[in-house]
Amino acid sequence: MMKAEPRGFQITRQYLLFLDRHIDDVIQGHTIEFMALNKIAKEIAVSPKHFCYTVQKEKGKHPGYFYNLKIIAKAKELLISSSLSIAKIALLLTYDALNFSKLLKKWTGETPGRFRKKRLGQPQTQPLQKTIF
Repeated sequence: MMKAEPRGFQITRQYLLFLDRHIDDVIQGHTIEFMALNKIAKEIAVSPKHFCYTVQKEKGKHPGYFYNLKIIAKAKELLISSSLSIAKIALLLTYDALNFSKLLKKWTGETPGRFRKKRLGQPQTQPLQKTIF
C-alpha cells in the first residue's frame, strides 16, 4: 500500500502546477490578468492564510516569490526563443514596458534588451562605469 503525500506537499505541488497553467493562459489570452494569491488559494481549495503558511513552510519562501519566479522564467524564455518585441512580451505578461524592465532587472540584474542580446550573442555596448571615491 502506498503512503499518501503529506497535505502540505500536495498544496504546494497544486499551487506550482496551477501557476504554470495560469501563466500560459495569460500569455495565450485566455485570461486577461494574473490572479491574486487569495483567489489562487480558493482555486486549490484552501484558505488564503493556510495556503501562504503551507507554501512558506514547504518551500521556505512566500508564494509570491514563486509566482514572480515563474513569470520571470517565462519572460526569459520569450526573450530568447521569440522575435516578439520587448514591449509585446511585457504586454503578454500584463506589464507595461517600464515595469517589466524593472522587474526583470531586479531578478536578473539585466534589462530585457541586454538579457536578450547576451543570450543571442549579439554585440552589446558596455555600460558606463561609475567611479566611486
